[in-house]
Amino acid sequence: MLAKAKEEWDQEIVDKQAEKERYLSERVTPLHTSGLSLSQLQDLCRELHEKVEIVDEERYDIEAKCNHNTREIKDLKIKVLDLRGKFKRPPLRRVRVSADAMLRALLGSKHKVSMDLRANLKSVKKEDTEKERPVEVGDWRKNVEAMSGMEGRKKMFDAAKSPTGQ
Repeated sequence: MLAKAKEEWDQEIVDKQAEKERYLSERVTPLHTSGLSLSQLQDLCRELHEKVEIVDEERYDIEAKCNHNTREIKDLKIKVLDLRGKFKRPPLRRVRVSADAMLRALLGSKHKVSMDLRANLKSVKKEDTEKERPVEVGDWRKNVEAMSGMEGRKKMFDAAKSPTGQ
């Protein structure tokens, strides 16, 4: 199988070389420089130089187009990967819209519907709730042992501190 592939590859190289020679024989005429004077040789060189410049310009233009297309293909591939892959969704902002404004947006400006949602709510007096919870203001140092939850440990600490302090 490898031998068959090698034969085909060699044949392909020979075919490309033959195609290249055929193309060049059609496009390039053989130069006859023998028997030409100095001025005729200079004219021939100028013509050849002009042809080289034209071909070089065409090559440059084609190369620029190719580079542009390559960059465009890369950009499109990146866009496809971005669209196909995972991407972060931006966090949505909370917008405060009244019920009337929302209904106007949904139904249009023709329908004038007003919904007063606050009218059906119960009213609560703030003064009553403050009176229900009496706040005791006192000395915080009196209940330190009760609040700390460490009555036994505090006594042990005080007992250990008193002999060393004296």
